[in-house]
Amino acid sequence: MAVVLVLRARGLGDLLTAVPALRALRRARPHDHIVLAAPHRLKPIVDLITSVDELTPTADAESLRWDGEPPELAVNLHSGGAEGIVELARTDPARILTYRHAAVPAVGGPAWQPEMHEVDRWCHLLETDGITADRRNLGLVPPVSTTSHRDCVVVHAGAGAAARRWPADRFAAVVRHLLVAGREIVLTGDEFERPAALEIAARAGLPQRQVLAGKQTLIELATTVAEAGLVVCGDTGVAHLATAFGTRTVVLFGPTSPSRGGPPPHLLGRHVVLWSGRTGDPEADVCDPGLLEITTEQVIAAVDEQLHRRALASAASERRRAGYRRVG
Repeated sequence: MAVVLVLRARGLGDLLTAVPALRALRRARPHDHIVLAAPHRLKPIVDLITSVDELTPTADAESLRWDGEPPELAVNLHSGGAEGIVELARTDPARILTYRHAAVPAVGGPAWQPEMHEVDRWCHLLETDGITADRRNLGLVPPVSTTSHRDCVVVHAGAGAAARRWPADRFAAVVRHLLVAGREIVLTGDEFERPAALEIAARAGLPQRQVLAGKQTLIELATTVAEAGLVVCGDTGVAHLATAFGTRTVVLFGPTSPSRGGPPPHLLGRHVVLWSGRTGDPEADVCDPGLLEITTEQVIAAVDEQLHRRALASAASERRRAGYRRVG
């Protein structure tokens, strides 16, 4: 059985933007053994994609360790840098599918386009090799959980970089508004984001039991997002989870443009994207100035709009069900 080794040793959101490409590979090579090199913590989500036969734990490109047979095909879905090409070349593959890089002239491929949307980027790479990819194939089947926060509003204040973290006091103001409106709210995040989530809860008057940050596994977080009525967050993996599960969002972008990593255009009806129009340094150790231009009032207005849309959609769905019952 031929082996296809795919490198995507990045975070949750990065994995989810590669789902259409992974599924395209599966369709194109149904009898091959597809191995994904990605962080081990993402395995529960990898299993939901149902297009990968094996996960080889890989924290980053330089951590790739391959002791299997040389792959027939190595696919670089990692980045536009040279490191992914170099590490995949060490596995002695028969062929590498990648965007080309000047530092590795012996390996060809299409030119990297920095402004391309991440979903488009990896689908385009496969298409240059004759593999048809469906950019709409982003959805995941929600996992089953023993706990439920159905119809709650998920507020996820964390992000992987300080530049993408909207201030805690502003998130607290949004939470207070939701509490006054009688909404159930939960605050999510990992163990490192729990102190910030507790601060937001204290500022907003939200009971500490509603702070799920640091207390959930990745699959429990995924279930909470899938069941939510709305997710409010920055440019982070939780936003991509919400897209995958069809959950409505209000997403705050900055310093990176939503045209590169936001909800795909065909899904914008379910998502409200807030962006000042300014790009900045994504590695900065303080909140991006453009992100700071997004006001609390703007976020609250977007939240109210999304909850209103959801109520209208639910009412229409209930009317349709009632009609079916009358006909029956």
